[in-house]
Amino acid sequence: QVQLVESGGGLAQPGGSLRLSCAASGFTFSIYAMSWARQAPGKGLEGGSAIRNDGSDTFYADTVKGRFTVSRDNAKNTVYLQMNSLDPEDTALYYCAKHRQDSDALDAWGQGTLVTVSS
Repeated sequence: QVQLVESGGGLAQPGGSLRLSCAASGFTFSIYAMSWARQAPGKGLEGGSAIRNDGSDTFYADTVKGRFTVSRDNAKNTVYLQMNSLDPEDTALYYCAKHRQDSDALDAWGQGTLVTVSS
């Protein structure tokens, strides 16, 4: 079955960086777009970034554009989120998610990894 396992979360200082990873299994990773989304304490789920199956195109929400970079390694079945210039507003549970084929819809989620930005 589809499994998505995020890692790399933790405590970062404002202005600092973290790199999240999401290891995928149970499906042909290279044919599906992937996304990162987040949920801050007491708030709803927010889409953050997405990447095409071959990495040729990416999408970023305005809140993370210019600071976060999504990438993937299809040989390792892994998608990454490099987060720079972190702000306390970035504190959230970060999820990676698998898209339905050729669709913006998401059909599988990881368990999430917690990112806390605080001095």
